[in-house]
Amino acid sequence: MSSILTEETKTTLTSQYFEIKPLAGRIGAQLVGVDLSDALNDNTISDIRKALIQYKVIFFRGQNLDANGQVAFARRFGELTTAHPSVASLEGHPEVLDIDYGKGAHANNWHTDVSFVDRPPLGSVLRALVIPPVGGDTIWANCVSAYQDLPEHLRTLANQLWAIHSNAYEYQAVVTDSSQERQAFEAEFTSTVYEALHPVVRVHPESGERSLYIGGFVRRIRGLSQTESDDLVRLLKVYITRPENTVRWRWQEGDVAFWDNRATEHYAISDYGDRPRHVQRVTITGDIPVSIDGKHSQAIKGDSSRYHTR
Repeated sequence: MSSILTEETKTTLTSQYFEIKPLAGRIGAQLVGVDLSDALNDNTISDIRKALIQYKVIFFRGQNLDANGQVAFARRFGELTTAHPSVASLEGHPEVLDIDYGKGAHANNWHTDVSFVDRPPLGSVLRALVIPPVGGDTIWANCVSAYQDLPEHLRTLANQLWAIHSNAYEYQAVVTDSSQERQAFEAEFTSTVYEALHPVVRVHPESGERSLYIGGFVRRIRGLSQTESDDLVRLLKVYITRPENTVRWRWQEGDVAFWDNRATEHYAISDYGDRPRHVQRVTITGDIPVSIDGKHSQAIKGDSSRYHTR
């Protein structure tokens, strides 16, 4: 399923099956004229995949999908994971993670999904069920262009670094919500502790691009003290989250977002108070990340094999 995009393809990508509308200068496009509930032919799926690789996150307005349709669409791009390594799935749908933000499941920090296992997802397909009338947008950042923006000496340093990712601390460090719902979610989220060692710069298996891989699950850089690690990660993340590298999506009910988890980070903005926000996510099994010198990521703690059984 690998297909390296040439520079010519990147600048002239079109499809006879849908219209591509770029949304920002470096990341994000809306695909118009495709109904994800249809039995899409292989050529349409191939074009969607090319758009995903080029634009990193793609959006489909006003889709008429249920959980079965969401799973069927995601499965066209690879094998699916279970909903989450430690959080329960939607009843009757082992592939679907039900995210009800009224029950403490906020994700208002920059992160890459499930990077605390040695084989993180290829991508995620998110479907909007209930959206507040104002607020609740999501922002995605392009980690490839962030890497390209680094000064040469920082790129040289980043190329050599490896980071330990873990689910054991992630949300507690960045969220001040102390409600019972929040505490229950955190307890479930960390019920099994996972740790993985990943390169700070990974090579995309389809495009060949290099990207920074330091989402919110990074605990520390191998070989550095915690203070040194925190300072360095903070410096590198500035390049990821600068506005030039981002796109912001204003959700409507029925919308679907599909992002490349190997080359992006995202942030769900928590600016809607106690109004309901309810989405569902399906993730596609990914590869083991590879550094620029060909070394593979490693599991340190936790057996994630059941996560990859769908």
